[in-house]
Parts: sequence; C-alpha cells; structure tokens
Amino acid sequence: MSDLTFNKVAGALLATGLAVFGLREASSIVFAHHEPEKAGYAIEVAEETGGAAEAEAPIDWGTVLPAADIAAGEASFAKCRSCHTIEQGGANGTGPNLYGVVGARPAVHPGFSYSPAMIAHGEEAPVWTFEELGHFLEAPQRYINGTKMTFVGLKRREELINMIAYLHSQGGQIPFPAPNPVAPAAEEGAAAEGEAAAEGEAAAPAEGEAPAEAAAETPAA
Repeated sequence: MSDLTFNKVAGALLATGLAVFGLREASSIVFAHHEPEKAGYAIEVAEETGGAAEAEAPIDWGTVLPAADIAAGEASFAKCRSCHTIEQGGANGTGPNLYGVVGARPAVHPGFSYSPAMIAHGEEAPVWTFEELGHFLEAPQRYINGTKMTFVGLKRREELINMIAYLHSQGGQIPFPAPNPVAPAAEEGAAAEGEAAAEGEAAAPAEGEAPAEAAAETPAA
C-alpha cells in the first residue's frame, strides 16, 4: 500500500471517529439527562373521599314510613314465617307472634320464653319504637348481644323500612312520628334508596319481638 493510500484511509477513519464523537456530544447537549429526585417512579393514587366510611344519616321515620312499600315488606316477611306468625292471636313458634309488635314492650308476649338479654333490653327500652326496631332488625346480635336471634340483619335500608312499615300495618300500637324538619333532603328518598341496587339484590329479615330469617334462624328471645 502506498503512503498516499494509507494516508487517505487513516484520514477517513479519523474523520469518521470525530463525526461519531461529535454526534454523541451534540445529543447529550440536546437531550440532557437529569437524575430523578427520588428513585423509582410515581404512581398516582386517587385520594379516598371517605364517602364509604361515612356513617349513613339516621333514618327520619316520619318521612320514610308514609312512602314505604308495605307490599314489599309483606313479601320480605314471608321469609320469617318459619319462625314467626303475625296474624292476630297467632301461635308462637321458634319466635314469638309479632302481631302488634310495633309500640309493644319487648319480651312480654304471652307464652313465649325470652332470652335474658331480650328481657334486660325490655327494661332499658320499654317500647319497640320504629327506631328501636330499626336498630334491632339491622343487626340483632350487635344491638342486643345475647339474643337468640341469629339472623345477620337487614342490610338494605329500603327493605328495613318496608319491613317495619308492614309490621306497623299489623296491629301497630303507635302512630307514625312527625317528619324531622331538619333531616337531610336525601332522607326523603330513603324508602326508595335501594331501588337501583335492588335490581340485582335481595335481602332477608330478622328475633325477639321481631322477624327472623327462614333458613338459619333460631329467633326466640
């Protein structure tokens, strides 16, 4: 190879190397690399509004009961008939007869043997008010610890309201209360609250002087 040819090849290689180096430097200037302040990468998580954790507003019985669906409450009570009767003069079963339970004193129905817990509750709360029945039917064991009623309770507020309206229609001894003037406007729709959810759901009732679930209940007292 002549000196001239060698010089041309060497010059070409040098020029290529300089071009590559220049491009790398230029790219590092244009596309600057910044070290992150924190290692890893951030994942945005929506903050919980607390809506699910917020307790439901108390039921304004004076507003929701007049609009309740008594027929729906009667349909729900069909699940309780294996333990309770509700006809006037009906016999006691696993649970007491429930005619006139709304407004009655807890644990006093003739001929029925109540649990000590239910008897004690009757001394503390001498009337089955709408509010008392609401708390009890929502979660019997939680509200009266030691009751023989093993039903888990009526979790859907709409069914709870309809059930109590039906019980009231069967010999209820107290009138509907007056609506609470300061209750949230949302309470007006409480009786229909579960309509959307009810399209794919069903619930069951609940002891003592209240309904019991058909299959797995042993309401007594």
